[in-house]
Amino acid sequence: MKFLNGMWLVKEGVEILRAKEAYEIFSKGDRLEITAPTSRIENRGVTLNLPVISIELSSPRNDVIRIKMVHHAGTKKRGPHFQISEQKADISILEKEDRVIYTSGNTSAHVLKGSPLIIEYYYKDRFLTRSGDSLTGIAYIRSGGKPYMREMLNLSVGEKVYGLGEQFGAFTKNGQTVDMWNEDGGTCTEIAYKNVPFYLTNRGYGVFVNHTGRVSFEIGSEVTSKAQFSVSGEEMEYMLFGGETLRDVLVSYTDLTGKPALPPAWSFGLWLTTSFTTSYDEETVNHFVDGMEERHIPLHVFHYDCFWMREFRWCDFTFDRRMFPDPAGMLRRMKSRGLKICVWINPYIGQLSSLFPEAAEKGYLLTKPNGDIYQTDLWQAGMGIVDFTNPEAVSWYQQKLQDLVDLGVDCFKTDFGERIPTNVVYWDASDPERMHNYYTYLYNKTVFEVLEKNYGKGQAVLFARSGTAGCQQFPVHWGGDCSGTYESMAETLRGGLSLSASGYSFWSHDISGFENTATPDLYKRWCAFGLLSTHSRLHGSSSYRVPWNFDEEASDVLRFFVNLKCRLMPYLFSAAVKAHETGIPVLRPMAVDYTKDRGCDDLDRQFLLGDSLLVAPVFNEKGDVDFYTPTRGVWTHFLDGETFEGGRWYSRKYSYTSLGLLAAPGSIIPIGKNEQDPVYKYADGITYRIYPDLAKTEEVFSFTLYEADGTRADTVSVMRKGNQLSVSAEKASYPWQVDVLGKTYSAGAGEKEMKINLNI
Repeated sequence: MKFLNGMWLVKEGVEILRAKEAYEIFSKGDRLEITAPTSRIENRGVTLNLPVISIELSSPRNDVIRIKMVHHAGTKKRGPHFQISEQKADISILEKEDRVIYTSGNTSAHVLKGSPLIIEYYYKDRFLTRSGDSLTGIAYIRSGGKPYMREMLNLSVGEKVYGLGEQFGAFTKNGQTVDMWNEDGGTCTEIAYKNVPFYLTNRGYGVFVNHTGRVSFEIGSEVTSKAQFSVSGEEMEYMLFGGETLRDVLVSYTDLTGKPALPPAWSFGLWLTTSFTTSYDEETVNHFVDGMEERHIPLHVFHYDCFWMREFRWCDFTFDRRMFPDPAGMLRRMKSRGLKICVWINPYIGQLSSLFPEAAEKGYLLTKPNGDIYQTDLWQAGMGIVDFTNPEAVSWYQQKLQDLVDLGVDCFKTDFGERIPTNVVYWDASDPERMHNYYTYLYNKTVFEVLEKNYGKGQAVLFARSGTAGCQQFPVHWGGDCSGTYESMAETLRGGLSLSASGYSFWSHDISGFENTATPDLYKRWCAFGLLSTHSRLHGSSSYRVPWNFDEEASDVLRFFVNLKCRLMPYLFSAAVKAHETGIPVLRPMAVDYTKDRGCDDLDRQFLLGDSLLVAPVFNEKGDVDFYTPTRGVWTHFLDGETFEGGRWYSRKYSYTSLGLLAAPGSIIPIGKNEQDPVYKYADGITYRIYPDLAKTEEVFSFTLYEADGTRADTVSVMRKGNQLSVSAEKASYPWQVDVLGKTYSAGAGEKEMKINLNI
């Protein structure tokens, strides 16, 4: 939200009371308290009739500094609140002549004494950012009769900001106004389904505003050298995360807000849907599955979209018997073909649903302040919204899902959750403004618990659209309603990169776009992008997305990349386990790993998939792609073996069965032997592709392999001195191979070491 009118003035009706000085600084246990009057105290008389902002520094974990600023402390603290995991931090408070230094781990806040109020943040001796100067910083604001709290943090020269949820505009947020307010707006606008009040910068730190409602960010916009954020009310709390790298920051942030669950290995396979408004019955579905089999395209999950239920009755969680007279038998027949089953749901109960009278009578739906049930015709006629703050409503909703699980459903597409009104009353008296974004957390948690209860940890997966901070715990999330154009494909990727910079590890999108029908050319290019994302789904609006509807070459291209993904599963699933344990996303921006490489600052048409694969999709009809290789030795094209020096831009043209797909120098990429299924014994007959850093003469690197059940299978290490390469495996329980510089070397089960002469 903007309050200023240029450098010197404020907007009409706005009064800004800035924290002018650190009048008192004192420690209270492991906390630091600052009394910050909104005027300099020249004499005792100034202390009268003067607003004061109280600032408290504390730490919920090492390397995380929490800043809470309060104008009036007596306001009621209504929820909801983000669920955060605190841990005792290593705190020190050091007073010097000109400042007091509050340190958590290696991250510190330097509170300068006197006026103006300035707080500087450091990681070790590396400057991160600062709050305050004579005109900006912490402030209490009255605008239009409403109170706001505002903070401004410095943006240094060349500093770039990333994240704030799944934003589809420019990847670097500098110059943007971004409001944290979930809405259903597609991928082509400033509206976002997943707003997360957390950002990273290329100076190596992160900021999380601990507020579940609307947070307004002005990133180098209202004041070009500041990242500003504001919330309505009398107080605000934010946290600053320091670290050696942005990977460390993401680990700390997900330590605080939750690690992602490990999705089942089968979920990484190919998903096919009925599409949205298309006409379909069991015969139509069988035609899709038969067509994939006839063309030898592996298919792993089939999704029934909205119209598996009868029109006007969403959600009643009942198959439309006109189209599906034998739901249980149909699902058995589908599962006998090796398919997992997903069905579409949302948190709304239409008035014509058989469940509406029961939900209304028992108080399971949101109500208006006058006690009437909140109803709308937007989406489903007369629909109500399930109140997930009511434990009985949660149990009731979960039982409906349990009935579907008992029928044979393996997972749910949790659509919607953004159109949540604020003129309603919750069972637990939550603040409806703060609940608007947080509703999606309760919704997805409710559904995820059912799946985890039935299938166990590591076997539960959603396909969710809406999200907020903490929802990364309930994967997978997809990018919402995109269109069948290259421009929409690019905006989709920007959204995914921003979401992963906000702590989400697993992400998907509608291959070839949801709206409109893509050209055969675009369909084939999007197949490559989609199968090299963590999760891969063919889905559309009013037309089917089976490849032969485009052309038969599309079937060949789809088959190629599904086969490739299945063979990459030892690499991808091991990256998934690492994401589950650390919170470092599988698909992520280049800037996360190469923060000090200025060439990576603005990259939004390429990404990292795991630690070692660079993916640069094709975004035009000519097959041309430009990509940048970070300054780290010599990179190698994974499919054709071409090498690329680091720190340079390249332009290439690729066929439909290729794209920019590069292996990092000094890396190991395991390749499985099964190209049909994402679930198999990864270690059995595995090939480790080894990519030495040709710019070095000595190096050591390794890879830890996990099986599809999440257990550790082996660790393979490489030690190189000149042309001599020593490759060792801890277990070598199965026969294994090494592929290096185009040559293959084999070892039997139990043979734990290979000696290789590279002849470079």
